[in-house]
Amino acid sequence: MPTVSERASGAPLAGPLYCDASALAKLFLPEPGSDELNAAIAGRDDLMVSDLAVTEVASALGRRVRERTLTRAVASRIYRGILATIGEGAFRRVELLESSHREAERRLIAATESPLRAADALHLAIALGAGAATVLTHDRVMARAAIEQGLAVWPDSQ
Repeated sequence: MPTVSERASGAPLAGPLYCDASALAKLFLPEPGSDELNAAIAGRDDLMVSDLAVTEVASALGRRVRERTLTRAVASRIYRGILATIGEGAFRRVELLESSHREAERRLIAATESPLRAADALHLAIALGAGAATVLTHDRVMARAAIEQGLAVWPDSQ
């Protein structure tokens, strides 16, 4: 697995890459870090995403509509774009299985260092079960928990 300095020098991220909701949102919404994330995954064919991430992004889009920072039409277009991109095979869809729930629950009960949230525990269980080497996340708590599980995290500055 490349070190932080090796990745900073342009070495590729270890794959496969699991994309959580914070990263998935940055791929479809212009936010700080969006350009860097798009550059980091350009040309990759080992991206994974779960329907949990899609649902979380849909929730974030709905919040932005309620806050009037996005119109309903724009939010719907972004949501349809996410589904179309996944449907076209740009991401391998990984399933949220019963075993993912049990693994997440085990991690939640055993968590002693990081205050793991239920959705983060599910993302970790899905990523680990699918064989991810790197988690793409812009969530500090999720990043810390992924590192504790031996996964690489992008961006490194978590």
